[in-house]
Amino acid sequence: MLRTRNPTRLLGVDDVDAALDLCARDPAANVFVASRILDGGLGAGSTAAYGWFEDGRLEGLVWTIANVVPVGTSDASWSHLAAQVRKVRRRCASFLGPRTEVAGLWGATQHDFPRPRAVRAEQPLMGTHTPPSQLGVQLDSRVRPATVDEVDLVLPAAEHMFTAEIGYRPYTGNSSFYRDSIWRLIRAGRTYVVIERGRVIFKADVGSVGLGAMQIQGVWVAPELRGQGLAAGFMASMVEQAMLDHAPFATLYVNDFNAPALATYRRIGMERLGTFSTILF
Repeated sequence: MLRTRNPTRLLGVDDVDAALDLCARDPAANVFVASRILDGGLGAGSTAAYGWFEDGRLEGLVWTIANVVPVGTSDASWSHLAAQVRKVRRRCASFLGPRTEVAGLWGATQHDFPRPRAVRAEQPLMGTHTPPSQLGVQLDSRVRPATVDEVDLVLPAAEHMFTAEIGYRPYTGNSSFYRDSIWRLIRAGRTYVVIERGRVIFKADVGSVGLGAMQIQGVWVAPELRGQGLAAGFMASMVEQAMLDHAPFATLYVNDFNAPALATYRRIGMERLGTFSTILF
């Protein structure tokens, strides 16, 4: 790892091991960034992440591609990393990550960013190492990985979930880029579905994988089927399969006001590990 007198600098290929070691201090909280690093996110020419160094050792970093995501940062680093975060204000969709770190970075940069559309200050971070069937949870046998020829069936469900969660559609105009992102997840075996009568009625994705952990995202049940007790069986089956397919540690984060989702995740054995925050622009 290169030493530097400046406490912050752009991270590159020589910093991959140190960055992954930093993420490994809390895999549940940092799997999003770890996954991007493992996918080559610190490759030659990358401007994806800036590090904070103490005595030549990487002690914190902030991911800055599309979303601002802190890893291992503290009050000693926030004012220094803020200078790098300000550079991405025109292409930043959100701040997200551990609540204390997001609040610290936002406090140091908020006057340089537009007013947020929404602030979700408390999002329970949840996880489990235990397959739900070992807890006696009934698995829904209809859940399976989607196939690449089903991308156009998955697209409406994914769009509906995104719009309801974020507050705007995931694309403007042509849907080809968004469709391609769904196709890539399906091709990787990371989208799980229940399809009945030619329509998706349940969907969940493994959005990130790394360091023995995975982060589940995009959980959606068809609106007319909600409140019928189906979600626990769907999610239990999805988690059980994804633990075998991708990583043994299943994690996700959820809005604190989403009581039905919180009850479902607890029902399948997930426990609270921490708190995330998301600031949406």
